Amino acid sequence: MGMNLSTGIIFCFLILGVSSQGWGTFLREAGQGAKDMWRAYRDMKEANYKGADKYFHARGNYDAAQRGPGGAWAAKVISNARETIQGITDPLLKGMTRDEVRKDSKADQFANEWGRSGKDPNHFRPAGLPDKY
Repeated sequence: MGMNLSTGIIFCFLILGVSSQGWGTFLREAGQGAKDMWRAYRDMKEANYKGADKYFHARGNYDAAQRGPGGAWAAKVISNARETIQGITDPLLKGMTRDEVRKDSKADQFANEWGRSGKDPNHFRPAGLPDKY
């Protein structure tokens, strides 16, 4: 299968120049960012609110990126993995065409990048979504 996960992570750390910031800080931010992404996903599932998907994408990425470079890195890796997996599962589980999957993934990635860049996730917030989210 090629490169295992730990080798891949170390390679990414080196490319990102983590040593200038400190491995511990980067790893802590990445862990916190992964938790932010999980919280947004959990909230999205709990809310089960039509039209709120892009808001939760933006919010998870925004919260993670606010942690610092490690959080932003974790958000990007998780977002890309999620879109890749959905590209496989959505046609099978939701009956979506390849074009529908591509269009939805592009919109999701737009919301992901919006949040990661520090822009307000509420841009995607649908009217009526409960305030707790």
